[in-house]
Amino acid sequence: MSLQAEARSNVADSIPAAIAPHIDAAFDALFAPSANSARIGESVVRLQPEHADGMRDVRVRWSLCGAVDGPLVIVQGGISADRHVAANGRESGWWNDIVGDRCAIDLRCRRVLSIDWLARADLGDALAVSTDDQADAIAGVLDVLGIRRAQAFVGASYGAMVGLAFAARHARRLERIVAVAGAHRAHPLSIAVRNIQREVVRLGARLGDTSAGLDLARRLAMTTYRGEREFAERCAEAPHFTDGRFRFAEEPWLAAAGASFAQRFDAERYLSLSESIDLHTIEPEDVRVPTTLIGIASDRVVPLADLCELQRRCGARATLHVIDSRYGHDAFLKEPAQLGALLNEALDIPGA
Repeated sequence: MSLQAEARSNVADSIPAAIAPHIDAAFDALFAPSANSARIGESVVRLQPEHADGMRDVRVRWSLCGAVDGPLVIVQGGISADRHVAANGRESGWWNDIVGDRCAIDLRCRRVLSIDWLARADLGDALAVSTDDQADAIAGVLDVLGIRRAQAFVGASYGAMVGLAFAARHARRLERIVAVAGAHRAHPLSIAVRNIQREVVRLGARLGDTSAGLDLARRLAMTTYRGEREFAERCAEAPHFTDGRFRFAEEPWLAAAGASFAQRFDAERYLSLSESIDLHTIEPEDVRVPTTLIGIASDRVVPLADLCELQRRCGARATLHVIDSRYGHDAFLKEPAQLGALLNEALDIPGA
């Protein structure tokens, strides 16, 4: 029985019928979820980038939404994600099925902070942008907002890497971390594939068609982001001969994904964030906050073996959950029911 139901039942039998509606209204007001708010802003924070000499001021764009007096959850996604994690009046959210009213991360009782990822160009003369830099930028935004400590950092893909870096560098500011499809390092095979993707983008730029480079790089990425089962089910049709060659069922799907990505992503930003993934490395022993790891059995980007090693070596209590999905690495975007149930469990903190 909920606290509200228990309190209501304790007085229900002892009040006159005439005033019962007023008592009900009082209980509803007392136990109503906190008022929601949404703030979009940008702040200048002082950073020492990992791959640069000297401190510098860096502008960070952020979003803060949810219950104004609720515990704070930092939420970050992949390199394509931005600060608009939940839908608002002006923007659609990239994780609407996970963050929102009555979702796993319920904005009626929690606040959510998210930033736009920094690119190398945001750091002046830095040679690269690192996951440590992103973590320090988030800590700087917490300072600006006057928030001492977050209840949790929920990160997916690149966001999981940054979350682990945040836990290693700012443990006192965090109660726990939930890392979805992200580990303490980038796997060498995934680095090799991303290196080819970046070379494709650079080749397109040299040939005067950066958009085509981004398009092809994304098509290649889709072969790693998605699982074998989805390809088998989605692309079962036989090839057909047209315009002088055979066309395969995979082509229209990959072409649509590539074209969409090329329209909305800047090449230099892509190159710097893709490289940042590959530069990522932390010592698992440095993660000294309670940790929940969520892996995907069909993930070809982040092998379960890496998550098992991270769990084994983690500097605090760590649990590992594995979900089964046809969607591979992208299951963090495609499996809200499975992921939501695990997030509910991970964020069900006594006293929160």
